Amino acid sequence: QVRLVESGGGSVQAGGPLKLSCVVGGYISPSTCMAWFRQAPGKEREGVAAIWMRGGQRWTVPSVEGRFTISQNSALTEVYLDVVSLRPEDTAMYYCAAQVSVSTCTLKVADVNYWGQGTQVTVST
Repeated sequence: QVRLVESGGGSVQAGGPLKLSCVVGGYISPSTCMAWFRQAPGKEREGVAAIWMRGGQRWTVPSVEGRFTISQNSALTEVYLDVVSLRPEDTAMYYCAAQVSVSTCTLKVADVNYWGQGTQVTVST
């Protein structure tokens, strides 16, 4: 059983940085895509960044390009999302997600096999 536990959310001022962490519990194959999704009130959940654990290839959606960076530790037990220049529109619940046994990341909700419980990020002006 895979368990994903996020941390690092909170209330931050616009323009500031934030780092989210996701601890991966249980066995997970290196052929897994780890990703961060977010869901703002009244909006659909959307993928923002992903990393393929085996090769380290990374994907970031255009709306957060240059501000969001996904990374993983060498033991492949933690995944991070570094965010700079936060904007009010970044306010959302952020979820860690895993897409197993793949060779690429799709950043699609339907392709996710495991979800974390989420961590709230609120950006104020």
